[in-house]
Amino acid sequence: MINKTRLTLPALFYNSVEKFADNTSVKFAGEEDFTYKQMGEDVELLAELLVGLGIGKGDKVAILSTNMPNWGKAFFATSVVGAVAVPILPDFHSNEIETIIEHSESKLLFVSEGLYKSVSPGVSDIVEHMVLVDNFAVIPKQMPAELLTKLTSSLPLTTRKFLPVDVVEEDLASIIYTSGTTGSSKGVMLTHKNLAWTAQQSRTLQRITPVDRFISILPLSHTLENTVGFLLPFMYGASVHYLRKPPVASVLMPALQEVKPTVMLSVPLIIEKVYKAKIQPAFQKSGMMRFLTSFAPTRKLMHKIAAKKLHKTFGGHLHFFGIGGAKLDSTVERFLFEGGFPYAIGYGLTETAPLLSGAVGKYRRVGSAGIAMKGVSLRIANPDPATGEGEIQAKGENVMRGYYKAPDITKDVFTEDGWFRTGDRGMFDKQNLLHIKGRIKTMIVGASGENIYPEEIETVINKMRFVLESLVVEKKGKLVAMIHLNTEEMEEHFKQLKEDAQHYFTERSDEILEEIMKKVNQEVNKFSRINQVVLQPNPFERTPTRKIKRFLYA
Repeated sequence: MINKTRLTLPALFYNSVEKFADNTSVKFAGEEDFTYKQMGEDVELLAELLVGLGIGKGDKVAILSTNMPNWGKAFFATSVVGAVAVPILPDFHSNEIETIIEHSESKLLFVSEGLYKSVSPGVSDIVEHMVLVDNFAVIPKQMPAELLTKLTSSLPLTTRKFLPVDVVEEDLASIIYTSGTTGSSKGVMLTHKNLAWTAQQSRTLQRITPVDRFISILPLSHTLENTVGFLLPFMYGASVHYLRKPPVASVLMPALQEVKPTVMLSVPLIIEKVYKAKIQPAFQKSGMMRFLTSFAPTRKLMHKIAAKKLHKTFGGHLHFFGIGGAKLDSTVERFLFEGGFPYAIGYGLTETAPLLSGAVGKYRRVGSAGIAMKGVSLRIANPDPATGEGEIQAKGENVMRGYYKAPDITKDVFTEDGWFRTGDRGMFDKQNLLHIKGRIKTMIVGASGENIYPEEIETVINKMRFVLESLVVEKKGKLVAMIHLNTEEMEEHFKQLKEDAQHYFTERSDEILEEIMKKVNQEVNKFSRINQVVLQPNPFERTPTRKIKRFLYA
């Protein structure tokens, strides 16, 4: 039997199934209830199926699926047989999927019906079995996608008293392939302790109880959602609610009113879109509104009113809205902060399972990543004497074992004294709160040796009216800002002015870009001033975790 005192996924799973047997565990929003006890029974049936298919300790099991309760069953069943889960982001291209499955040497692939078409024919030659996540039916080799609906579950009707495999904390639990903004994807090896410890310690930043209701909108194959949005609530008896369709407004809004979540995780892009589509236009719609928002006392009052309405939109019970994965626009954060919206900022990497620090409650400051999570040590390596900036380095039980089959790259990301190099540049303020300046790889060195962070310039650009997103790059020694404009807001604005929006775009787009450049250059320091602005007609290509793929535009 397993040792329930260890920080392992099987111990986490069985402890919760026993302790919270009658609580709701994972379910689709608004649909039939599903308890921890039922979760325990289903996972053991699935584990028995895996054993019958020849899956044992150390074997790799890939999971390519949209978010659903069965994703969690597949993940836990993999862990209790001692195998290693290989979650694959749903937005990966079929070539990337095949490469990951081949590189990880996965013996079995869990795949959801909607993503089966993304699996190239070559995958059938790599894995020994494919299992449909939707109902756990074993898929015959080379089965056409249109026949999947005819498959019935392959789960045994009853379990023959499945015995979980005993694993230790240092055993490998998961290999997660990063969706890098630089174009390279590496397999991050996370141990049972990495994941279980991080879930446990996350509660030191935000207390979770059995009455909490999570709503899940980020991919479960992303470490933030996997650890903080799934393992954390499961460890403490909370419920997690999934959507059957992608979280567009028409799907998400009714679900929020149905679930009335207390906890939700997001990436900056989502809340930034909400702000720029609904809140910012209201503050800009008249001269009087613009005048009122230019003074701190009236601006804060208006922010409180708008934030209260936003809170009701999210169901009215939210007490933790965690944002991670990238830097949040400072204008949006100021609105959330001044409005009293219960947001929090999390900082970390896939390699740290993922949390390193959190700006929660009294530790929130606009632009800060907060304090180190309890048990995590952070330091700034070789800080600049003038600014205090340097590389952020970390130590803790959440730091990965290394990159799969890449000892040289692994060696490069650890210092001689064992600290993990995050690749991020940052500093601590006088209150010992962490501030992230940007990625070291994207930092631009100015003509006189100054450190220029594109992310900081982009933050200034993105708060300008009509700007949806931007990217700052260096070309021939000059700083160039690529700007994607908010066409919907512009059309609405010029409709009110009785001007032809299309005429504006074709005849005057250069003028608005020049005006943006002028305003931005008044706000940034001298060596960060933009030399050129370029209209980006289409949205920037992004990774599955919604970060811009910078390497495509360099």
